[in-house]
Amino acid sequence: MYWYQFLIRILLSGALIVAATELAKRSTIAGALLISLPLASIATLIWLHIDGQETEQLALFSKEVLWLVIPSMVFFLSLPILLNRGVEFWPSLMCSLALTSVCYASCLWLISNTFGTS
Repeated sequence: MYWYQFLIRILLSGALIVAATELAKRSTIAGALLISLPLASIATLIWLHIDGQETEQLALFSKEVLWLVIPSMVFFLSLPILLNRGVEFWPSLMCSLALTSVCYASCLWLISNTFGTS
């Protein structure tokens, strides 16, 4: 991969986060919609395809992303619950990240033992 392709990938990825942040300042639902779209997964699939990955690898990546969306839901469920119960932002964030990490580890273990993937 050429250095300019790498730079383009970084700039596009960063632009997505900046766009979502700026949009969320004006409309939380619009920002949430933009960031909830699987744009990072789609971009990754496109880059992998351009880099010459086999169709089977792309399909496996897509399936594993699907399974790993499940533990990410723990973060989006626990953070608002903690914040709405009066827990400060940083402790809420840390607790939600810890819970999510445990769920990710469990899901990764399950995937590797069920599908035999790495």
